[in-house]
Amino acid sequence: MAVFVKICGLTSPELVAAALEAGADAIGFVFADSPRRVSVDLARNIARDLPAHIVKVAVMHHPTQTEWDEVATGFRPDWLQTEVADFARLTVDARVVQMPVFRDAESLDADAVAAVPQALFEASVSGAGQRANWDRAAELALTTRLMLAGGLDPGNLAAAIRQVSPWGVDVSSGVEVRRGVKDRDKIAAFIEATRSTERPDAG
Repeated sequence: MAVFVKICGLTSPELVAAALEAGADAIGFVFADSPRRVSVDLARNIARDLPAHIVKVAVMHHPTQTEWDEVATGFRPDWLQTEVADFARLTVDARVVQMPVFRDAESLDADAVAAVPQALFEASVSGAGQRANWDRAAELALTTRLMLAGGLDPGNLAAAIRQVSPWGVDVSSGVEVRRGVKDRDKIAAFIEATRSTERPDAG
């Protein structure tokens, strides 16, 4: 089966176009404190001409209800990606898919991962090139639709897919030439590596 590909932290129409041309399934727009942060207005303008089948993801980190409402109203994302604990206190419209982030830590509750329809498994720090524990990810991928993030790049992606068999993969720093600056060729290489590998259960 095909692996779902999300390219995160895009900040210009040109980079979004490059990701779409390469075959991305989702684009992540960062509204958290990051070199990749975009305003609601900029994200809306960049995403204005996205095809309907491309998933728009609002990437946040411990947002207040007011901050989320601003993004929800002004940007109208398809998904909200934020820490799993945030969803307990946020009011999120049922039309928005919730993508809870679970961190690679000793305190990780595997039962909590299994209890949600989909989850993103990430290293302890996002967007810093830290690699998550693939052995643990492989176990979690048996219990839910798991999107693997953390330290992925075109060079290690095939091995990650073969070992973890994730539902999806998510990349940010792994397709950058320097922190916060994406590279068209690396984006294309990442997606090509995904499509040439896919999941072990591909028919």
